[in-house]
Amino acid sequence: MAILDKIRKKTTILILIIGLALFAFVISGIFSANTFSGAKVGSAVAEVNGNDISIDDFRQKVEIASKNYGAGASSMQVVNGVWEQEIKNAILEEQFQELGITVEQDQIVDFLRNNPSYSQLPQFLNENGVFDENKFIDFIATLKENNPQGYQDWLQTEKAIIFAAKEQIYYNLIGSGVGTTLKEGELDYKLANDKFDISYVRVPYTSIPDSTIAISKSEIETYVKAHKEDFKQDESRDIQFVYFKEKASLKDENEVKAKITSLLNDTQAFNAAKDTTETIKGFRNTTDMVAFLDLNSDVKFDTVYKPKSAFPSKVADSLVALSIGQIYGPYREGDTFEVAKMMGKKAGGNVKASHILIAYAGSQSAAENVTRTKEEAESRAKELLAEAKKSGVVFADLARENSDGPSGPRGGDLGFFVEGAMVKPFNDFVFNNSTGSIGLVETEFGFHIVKVDEKQDLFQIARLVREIEPSDETIDLVFQDATKFEMQTIEGKKSFEEVAKAGNYDVRPVNKIKAMDENLPGLAAQRSIVQWAFNDDTEIGDVKRFDLNDGYTVVRLTAKYKEGLMTSEDASATVLPILRKEKKVAQILDKNKGKSMDAFGKDNNVSPATASAVTVKSPTIPGAGSEPAVAGTAYVLGEGKTSGLIEGNSGVFMIKVTKKTPATKLDNYSTFSNSLDQSKKSRVGSAVYQALKEASEIKDNRSMFY
Repeated sequence: MAILDKIRKKTTILILIIGLALFAFVISGIFSANTFSGAKVGSAVAEVNGNDISIDDFRQKVEIASKNYGAGASSMQVVNGVWEQEIKNAILEEQFQELGITVEQDQIVDFLRNNPSYSQLPQFLNENGVFDENKFIDFIATLKENNPQGYQDWLQTEKAIIFAAKEQIYYNLIGSGVGTTLKEGELDYKLANDKFDISYVRVPYTSIPDSTIAISKSEIETYVKAHKEDFKQDESRDIQFVYFKEKASLKDENEVKAKITSLLNDTQAFNAAKDTTETIKGFRNTTDMVAFLDLNSDVKFDTVYKPKSAFPSKVADSLVALSIGQIYGPYREGDTFEVAKMMGKKAGGNVKASHILIAYAGSQSAAENVTRTKEEAESRAKELLAEAKKSGVVFADLARENSDGPSGPRGGDLGFFVEGAMVKPFNDFVFNNSTGSIGLVETEFGFHIVKVDEKQDLFQIARLVREIEPSDETIDLVFQDATKFEMQTIEGKKSFEEVAKAGNYDVRPVNKIKAMDENLPGLAAQRSIVQWAFNDDTEIGDVKRFDLNDGYTVVRLTAKYKEGLMTSEDASATVLPILRKEKKVAQILDKNKGKSMDAFGKDNNVSPATASAVTVKSPTIPGAGSEPAVAGTAYVLGEGKTSGLIEGNSGVFMIKVTKKTPATKLDNYSTFSNSLDQSKKSRVGSAVYQALKEASEIKDNRSMFY
């Protein structure tokens, strides 16, 4: 349950106090009335079926929740998460009160004992490993007396526990009324396993060009009104924007390159304190690479030896060909200029090996079922060594069949590793022998038949790195361009698009923005833009410049959509394909009424095709895709019988069942019945809540506060 996961992520104090709420009424009165009273404190962030959710209470919960979400979550993610939980609480609490669902002491005990998040906390277990409510009571009492803030946090946690218990009771009550008969299980089995072969003729809808089908605005309006539930829309906005990024100019790039080049060689500098000229070692000649890079590079000295594959592919060959002390560069790598210097090499320093482990009773890796003696293990290992050295034998196959090690299923593959990563006898063999060598090694884990698969050289490379960043001059120019663009569009002498075209700027649209959206495609998290677009004073056509972390964007509001039913224009993209298909179906049906299957194919210039082993649950027809109407018709049609015209997903069909293969009869269908039953019950919670939510009147005021 999501609530329980959140509770577990609390601070150390909260983790300690999560547990039994059975006797907490002694401390906090958890069974007092009006736990969710809906009392009004200040303005309401929401109204659910006439009951307000106080903004003050809501903000308090957001503050608590932000600790659980962590630094990676944005403020709006926290707000929206709390919002969803509060709406759920309000909706379900109405149901709890109407049905008289309360949480008694024994029910809480059962709830906690059946939830490992509570029942398995070791600090509350007795000597028999059973949850001890007395230990929990003592802890809460101590918390109340010695840690007031921790106790207040507990009270919020306590409410969540009570609500979760009520929720479980509620869903269990509904779930107890959900069941599946054996007949339903039998039908489910047959729908998945009764197979049939068909021959068919299909006239695809694509055979009628869309351009020949006329759809009027009134037809779209009629369809939308007849399907109102499918075309409800929230209040939303459309915008378009031009992005002015603070990006380094060619001049900036050349300056960075020149700077990094100037650091390569030694330079002379006058030391006023010593009244002498000193030589400052450059990257090429420095004897203290760590200090040099700390002072001059955006990346510190990485002392780790690495294989060629760890370096950028476009320069890897050049880098590994360097002699020790030799440098390469400057070269461009992404948004940096770099110079590399070879500091050291280790020939064959990275080894890939495989092994077959033969363990024996008492060895460190031996499983309980390993009973062979050390002598027997050595004898078996020598046999496998001889086998492994034979021509044509696949070492990986031997490992899969014989190895006691965890790498056995992978053919004994241990991957690449560096010197010192393995125990000494194993390490010495692989690093002292050439690629392809196979030998026997004994370690505390058992006997190993080892194969050296591959060796790679390792290289230690120092990198002098400078990021390519825009200069102050470039940043000022970007600001000027953005401001100029904003002013020109506000003046209105030219349209937003015309000004953008004249400046060679890309105009990007973002459509159907919701009031509580935060992330905008192409702009990331920009809550201020959303708030501006939904401000009552912002009109269609208004333009505004916004500061971004790496530049500016100039935004224009292009459309407003009211909550309610879509207009025919807004719905046309969805409705047009539907109405076109309906008219194509009508044309094909009218043209081919009463025809035989042969005539249907011949008159429409379509050849018959076949499909084999089709089932109702796998209704895929070759060349047509998923066609449940066709599969359903075939299921009820007798063998050798021909159907009438069938309206499918991809075209109009006529089919003939050429063969039926009934599923094997079973003595009992309880397995399938139970599976269906579990599937139904697992959907109870989400389905019931979604239905209740859709039936509720919810007024969302979040945008007034966030």
